[in-house]
Amino acid sequence: MTIIVTGGAGFIGSNFIFHMLDKYPDDRIVCLDKLTYAGNLSTLEPVMDHQNFRFVKADICDREAVFKLFEEEKPQVVVNFAAESHVDRSIDDPGIFLRTNILGTQTLMDACRKYGIVRYHQVSTDEVYGDLPLDRPDLFFTETTPIHTSSPYSASKASADLLVLAYHRTYGLPVTISRCSNNYGPYHFPEKLIPLMIANCLNDKPLPVYGEGLNVRDWLYVEDHCKAIDLIIRKGRVGEVYNIGGHNEMRNIDIVKLICKTLGKPESLITYVADRKGHDMRYAIDPAKIDRELGWKPETMFNDGIVKTIQWYLDHRAWWEEIISGEYQQYYENMYRGR
Repeated sequence: MTIIVTGGAGFIGSNFIFHMLDKYPDDRIVCLDKLTYAGNLSTLEPVMDHQNFRFVKADICDREAVFKLFEEEKPQVVVNFAAESHVDRSIDDPGIFLRTNILGTQTLMDACRKYGIVRYHQVSTDEVYGDLPLDRPDLFFTETTPIHTSSPYSASKASADLLVLAYHRTYGLPVTISRCSNNYGPYHFPEKLIPLMIANCLNDKPLPVYGEGLNVRDWLYVEDHCKAIDLIIRKGRVGEVYNIGGHNEMRNIDIVKLICKTLGKPESLITYVADRKGHDMRYAIDPAKIDRELGWKPETMFNDGIVKTIQWYLDHRAWWEEIISGEYQQYYENMYRGR
């Protein structure tokens, strides 16, 4: 079958493309990506010449471009990873988050309605649920937890989720939604916590930690996430939401100290900075539903995954050093100049 993957030059989307091309070599994967600051075409270099892969540079809000692609490819499945996703950036400039995450989702679903699909899958986040108190470790997010957003980013993702469910109810569009915990692993953009700390450690730069670093996140290895989405689009029930969590809760400060220890760097590099506005304290997902219905469980424990992740960044310094320098943004021009 033909699958359109939006945002496939980003962190999770690229890992999903690698997973799908490896597991289903006869499927056709079409990546649609605008190549914003977090989209890196060099990430997809290993598959650019794959006979069943196509890359298209376009904005999911560009109705003409999206409809043209659907007309050409006639996909059976659409998996929407495309999103503005950094909370700090959403606080500085909410508008682009509302445009991409809500109106872009609408454009994709309108194309799905016109051209017909077997499944539209929306990749969402546990941040739509707000946060949990640190003194209640017995509480977890379930699919029935009320939406309670804290930032323009999470509000835009929650809005998109509600729109997806409305298109299912109103138009009968065959949709599924997944809400995941914090991902980590290869190709993670270096402004996020784990890759930022790894890069700064390796360069002996300060390690900025919000507040006291007591915020707790549930960490999910990206490969496990990709396997879960694969299951949902093939076997998940239409109209359902599935939470995907790693059962790996860690305080931010403990992650930073673990990275320092693994790389043999002093904790004196840690620098505490003013906390983020509206910073959620704890995220924790209960993935019982996807386990019960689809048999998915996280396979990678954090202590193993973080070692693999650190080693990947050690082995691929050129990839993240180009991003830090800004040179990666020229990759598309270099790749396609003269074609």
